[in-house]
Amino acid sequence: MADVVIVVALLLVAASATAAVANRDPARQALVLSLLGVSLAVLFTVLQAPDVGLSQLAVGSALTPLLIMLSVRKVRRRAARTRDGER
Repeated sequence: MADVVIVVALLLVAASATAAVANRDPARQALVLSLLGVSLAVLFTVLQAPDVGLSQLAVGSALTPLLIMLSVRKVRRRAARTRDGER
């Protein structure tokens, strides 16, 4: 039974990582990266590393996608201002 849970968690990680790479829009990539972080946290918890899972949950599924989304937002705003003729 435990092997089945590990295989399912690995497949979830592989699918979400593939989806993150396949996406072309940076905002969607950040959202899929958040799902990847959650799936990795589940995998670490299944593999009996709950401390690593909690760290992954905080960093991989919350902070990193948040920083990416803020960066994308800033770049898009700057591009819009430049396109409109402002500096």
